[in-house]
Amino acid sequence: MAAIGFTAAAPLAGFSSVAYAADAVRAEIGKPLQEAQKLAAAGKNKEALAKLKEADAVGGKSPNESYLIERTRASAAVAAGDNDQAAKAFEAVINSGKLSAAEQPKFTQALAGIYYRAKDYPKAITWIQRALKDNPNDGQMRDLLIQTYYISGKYAEAAKELQSSKAGSESSLQMLANIQLKQNDKEGYVQTLEKLAGSYPKTSYWADLLNRVSGKPGFSSTLSLDVLRLRLANGLLTKPGEYMEMSQLALQAGNPAEAIKIIDQGYKKGALGTGSDAARHQRLKDLAAKTQTEFDAKQPALEAEAVKNKDADALANMGYALVSQGKADKGLALLDQAVKLGTAKNPEAVKLHQGIAQSIAGKKPAALATLKSVKGKDGTADLARYWTLNINHPM
Repeated sequence: MAAIGFTAAAPLAGFSSVAYAADAVRAEIGKPLQEAQKLAAAGKNKEALAKLKEADAVGGKSPNESYLIERTRASAAVAAGDNDQAAKAFEAVINSGKLSAAEQPKFTQALAGIYYRAKDYPKAITWIQRALKDNPNDGQMRDLLIQTYYISGKYAEAAKELQSSKAGSESSLQMLANIQLKQNDKEGYVQTLEKLAGSYPKTSYWADLLNRVSGKPGFSSTLSLDVLRLRLANGLLTKPGEYMEMSQLALQAGNPAEAIKIIDQGYKKGALGTGSDAARHQRLKDLAAKTQTEFDAKQPALEAEAVKNKDADALANMGYALVSQGKADKGLALLDQAVKLGTAKNPEAVKLHQGIAQSIAGKKPAALATLKSVKGKDGTADLARYWTLNINHPM
């Protein structure tokens, strides 16, 4: 991921020199100062800076004379691109105590920008922090502080600022993710990736997120189909083998209706039904249709047997299959019965499937409530959270 694309856009222009009262400035200073101001106004900023040296040479300058010289120098140096002179002049003007309350923050922000442009990051940070002390809600300065921390390798400080930010823009989250990768903070990186996938859903975020959850220590291989379901929902299935694998897993789970939908989508996308394996694809398609016919014929008897034996797993699988087939009411009732029995090999996985099935059936509030209740350290809780993200912010 790219770092946040921030440019040092702190105010660096508009700091024109000010007129001065004739009785406040001696003639030997006033004359070169006035000439320097005229040169700057004409765009001859380097000449203006040279002319100011005449005023610099005059001894015994009053605070006001020094202020007017430095303010003129600040304006000309910025326009001339002379960061070194500009920085010194800005500091002198700011420390003079002569700036108005309205001007003070503008000059402070500009000085921070000057040091940033000069790549003097320690001083940039100092003046950015001073600007933020005066105005904590200055988003531009906050962004510049984060960028400066990042560029100067102060990753912990940058991460702290990003994590405290309420905005959570995509670029800010991308930068935080970059920092967490550099710090090998795998847990923090996944949390940030979840925010990106949830708020700014893109295939790249979802692909990374699902690859990481599958490789997480303790992740149950029995949840492979559920990962593929999320991949399918987010447009991540592209290869023939992926469609084949998912449809076969659906058949093994006793859900031919889901397998048929997967295969049909594979054909629609052009991933199946073409190439040297087209005949194999057709055989799988025929098998799914045959299995669905057998399921329809046997379902009542199998349901009665599962109810009699209080087989929560069988009831849950059958319920999900019926929802996939479009028989939502009957399927959801069986899933609810399976959850209440609580005798499944993995009760949390049953709740996960109940939540997904409720979503398929268009019952969003119920689905979100069910998914929120899913626990488990084998990947079920992670997948429930990801389904919640997907439901609330679909691709």
